[in-house]
Amino acid sequence: MKKNILVVDDSALMRRILCDIINADSNYEVTETCRNGQEALDKLRTKTYDAMLLDVNMPVMDGIKLLEELQKEKIQTTIIMVSTLTTAEADVTIRAMELGATDFVTKPENVMDAKGKDFSDNLLGIINAVLLSGNYKRSFVTPKVKTDIKPSVSSADSSSKSSSAVPTAKGSKLIALASSTGGPKALQSVIPYLPKNMDAPLVLVQHMPAGFTASMANRLNELSEVEVKEAEDGDVLKKGWVYIAPGGKHIRVVAGAAGHTIKLSDEPPIGGLRPCADIMYESLESSKFDSICCVVLTGMGADGTKGINGLKKARGGIFTIAQNAETCVVYGMPKAIAESGAVNEVVPLEEVAKTIIKNVGVK
Repeated sequence: MKKNILVVDDSALMRRILCDIINADSNYEVTETCRNGQEALDKLRTKTYDAMLLDVNMPVMDGIKLLEELQKEKIQTTIIMVSTLTTAEADVTIRAMELGATDFVTKPENVMDAKGKDFSDNLLGIINAVLLSGNYKRSFVTPKVKTDIKPSVSSADSSSKSSSAVPTAKGSKLIALASSTGGPKALQSVIPYLPKNMDAPLVLVQHMPAGFTASMANRLNELSEVEVKEAEDGDVLKKGWVYIAPGGKHIRVVAGAAGHTIKLSDEPPIGGLRPCADIMYESLESSKFDSICCVVLTGMGADGTKGINGLKKARGGIFTIAQNAETCVVYGMPKAIAESGAVNEVVPLEEVAKTIIKNVGVK
């Protein structure tokens, strides 16, 4: 049976294009369309859909207002945002995922690109990853707001029985995290839970287009005790800081006289990905850290598996944490690394932060 999709966009042309792309796939059918959030809200009050594609800027009721109303009325549905590559819409899209959207697809700037294969493949790839995973109907952890966060050593010690056995690493340490589909939302259940005095810097690859990573970094910084920024070339890694690879750039960690620094590059995408987590992990083979805590969260594909396995073969002191299947939007990347045998701990999303701190400790 085909999964039914609701398309919400104020542009009649974009609605037509989205419908044509979705209906061309035998797994899906657009059963209804709406011109604004109010029309969608009226339908969602009485009908259910397997997923909704939601535009950001619309008259009468925009995408954010609709998400707020859905939360207020406790109406649950799987939401994929359709957003243009503007700074303003990037900020709104990050806010949308905070309000319950699962992921987003970038809307082309012109009709020809919208009708092209790249956009079609990207849209269906995200829909497939989310709806065919089997996890899209689950309720995921709601991120804390900054005023509620009181990180401490004792809170890190309150982990599950399995993670309580994790020894705190000694010497200089680094946390290297990778995530993809579902990651922007999942990260709000990890980064804000890290204490500002954690005894390591964190370098992060999230598969996102340029522009969106800056918005995500800014929002995570507002929510968190640690300092979060979009990484810049030459940044010197500091404990208690989180460095997010910019969309469209590969990121490496390089050892030097002044400590470990960030190196960004415009090299070709690896498997269609830039940034690519494998590049980040491979760069750590020559780092001077005594221990590295690798973390793999929700996402489609297997990015990170090759890099982490190579890292473990090249040096010691590697501890790997993977998100469990039940709390992933898409159990792809964590599954790949787990099946490779390179994982030390598999934990639910809500336990990732304390398992990290259990490993790296605090200053």
